[in-house]
Amino acid sequence: MDFTFSKEHELLRKMIREFAEREVRPLATEIDETERVPMETVRKAAQLGLMGVPFPQEYGGVGAGEIGYCILMEELGKVCTSTATVIGAHTGIGAMAIYLDGTPEQKVKYLTPLAKGEKIAAFALTEPQAGSDAAAIRTMAVRDGDHYVLNGNKIWITNGDIADVISVFAVTDKALGARGGVTAFIVEKDFPGFSVGSIEEKMGIRGSSTAELIFNDCRVPKENVLGTFGAGFVTAMKTLDIGRVSLAAACLGGAQAALEMSVRFASQRRQFGVPIAQKQAIQWMVAEMSAEIEALRSLVYRTAWMVDTGRPFSREAAICKFYGSEVASRCIDRAVQIHGGMGYMRGFSIERGYRDARIAEIFEGTNEVQRIVVASDIFRQVGVRISP
Repeated sequence: MDFTFSKEHELLRKMIREFAEREVRPLATEIDETERVPMETVRKAAQLGLMGVPFPQEYGGVGAGEIGYCILMEELGKVCTSTATVIGAHTGIGAMAIYLDGTPEQKVKYLTPLAKGEKIAAFALTEPQAGSDAAAIRTMAVRDGDHYVLNGNKIWITNGDIADVISVFAVTDKALGARGGVTAFIVEKDFPGFSVGSIEEKMGIRGSSTAELIFNDCRVPKENVLGTFGAGFVTAMKTLDIGRVSLAAACLGGAQAALEMSVRFASQRRQFGVPIAQKQAIQWMVAEMSAEIEALRSLVYRTAWMVDTGRPFSREAAICKFYGSEVASRCIDRAVQIHGGMGYMRGFSIERGYRDARIAEIFEGTNEVQRIVVASDIFRQVGVRISP
């Protein structure tokens, strides 16, 4: 087994790290305080090809695969969770759905400008009554000549108000339910009947946008059916599987940042005449953070390798998501404790990191749902079916 990164991946990491330090970090506090999406950073990321890292070069991407994409998300997550969320929603789920199930024509028309960062993507599945129970969506799509007419609304859609292209999931046959009755569509922001509703105010990731999307007789050309008609739920689940791996990579970056800040602070902060790094309580917290981070790093990149080599990875993706988000939460919690009162003060990256980390246990499938996914797959191997 070879656990080393390729030379190309190492060079990619170096370039992303320099970009994150130069362009992302200086704005991290400001975009959190003002609740604005740093579009100037997104445009600069596009110029470097960072909006299409995992996609093939023939569609305008970098061709670095899931491993390269996880490197991107780790390095961004280390500096600014909001920026990682904006790019993650664009690449990891919005554009990824088109890459996974789009026709060659759809990929040329939509994936190419998305991979180049000329357009922004979003992924619209969640509805007011369909969160963890994603199969309960009610947005309807009805055929009308050469178009489908969509009616309904989506909530909590990252990039919803800034997206040019949205992967949308709607019911096309109530009787068939999720397995056969849901279809995915590619919706452009300028399609008649589409509009943006309310923009949410959030506890964390405040430098990313979270919007309501409204479909009021929204007309979508039949050519914009994404994937097999009626198999939209399968498209959604495949997409989210991949998104969960890269989400864990962003959590890895956040956890690593919490550790590094804690080590620096503990080496400098003096109490009782010595640096607090001399205290066993601090040493144990640092050791526990390090152990969990190393375990998460191995899990994330092994799973990314499974994605890139065509191996089944759904169970591992679910483990990545719930373990990664909880490692990030535990590490930032310990970091706050190590920093004491300083860690609780607004305007410091520790406090921002604490607020930012919490959402990772909720979005892209709650951790409770991920545990069900893992247990269901384990029991399926011995012939036992678990109901959700």
